[in-house]
Amino acid sequence: MQRYFIYLAYDGTNYHGWQIQPNGISVQECLEKALSVSLRKEMRVIGAGRTDAGVHASLMIAHFEFDDESLDLDFLTERLNRILPPDISVFHVKKVRSDVHARFAARSRTYKYYVTTAKYAFNRQYHWRLYGELDFEKMNEAAATLFRYADFTSFSKVHTDVKTNLCEMMQAEWTQQDETTWVFTIRADRFLRNMVRAIVGTLVEVGRGKIDVAGFQKIIEQQDRGKAGTSAPGNALFLVDVEYPEDIFVE
Repeated sequence: MQRYFIYLAYDGTNYHGWQIQPNGISVQECLEKALSVSLRKEMRVIGAGRTDAGVHASLMIAHFEFDDESLDLDFLTERLNRILPPDISVFHVKKVRSDVHARFAARSRTYKYYVTTAKYAFNRQYHWRLYGELDFEKMNEAAATLFRYADFTSFSKVHTDVKTNLCEMMQAEWTQQDETTWVFTIRADRFLRNMVRAIVGTLVEVGRGKIDVAGFQKIIEQQDRGKAGTSAPGNALFLVDVEYPEDIFVE
C-alpha cells in the first residue's frame, strides 16, 4: 500500500471541527467522501491534528493509503477540488514513506489567532472583536513565560483521551498587523484540546489587567483548567503550518 499526504485548507465556519462527529458534519467526513468517490473505494484519512468546531486551517495535512503507486496526483487534486464544497480546497497530493504518519510524524504545528479592536464589516467572521484598552506588552511578557513549562493541563479541555499533557513550546508571541489588528502566533510539537483558545483567553485577561504575569504563571503551575480564563472564540483561530522531516517524501 502506498501512503499519500493531502495538503488542504478549509473555512471551519460550517463544520463541527476536523474529526468525524456523530451529530454534525466535519471536514474529515467531507474529505473522506470526496476521496472515496474519486478513487471508487471507501477511503479513510488521518489528519495532522483535530481543530475544534468553527476553527479554520490555511494548511492541514492528512494521509491515506491506496493500493496503486501510479496515481495521477495532479488529476486527483483537481478531481477532489471539483467534488469538495467551496470552503474546502486541496493544494496537492504527495507520496510519502509507508511509515510516515500525518499526526505522529509532525515535528511542530503552528496556529495564529486574530484579534481586532475596531469594528470592520469584512473581518468579523475571522477576528475576535475586543473592547477597551489592551496591554499587548504585558500579554507578550506573560506569553514568554510559557517556555518555562511543559505541562499545560491548565489550558486543556478536561476528560480527553490523551496520555500526557506535556508539550514543547517553540513560539508564542503577539505581533501587530495593522493599527487595529493583532495576531498571536504559537508553535509547539503538539497541542492539547482547546489549548490555544484557552491560552489566548487567559492572555486577554492579562491585557485587561485582571491577571498579572505572576498570576498567569501561577495558573499554569496549578494545572487546573478552572483557574484559567474563558476560551477565546474559535472563529478567529487558524492552523497555518505543520512541519515534517525533509526525508519523508517518495519521488
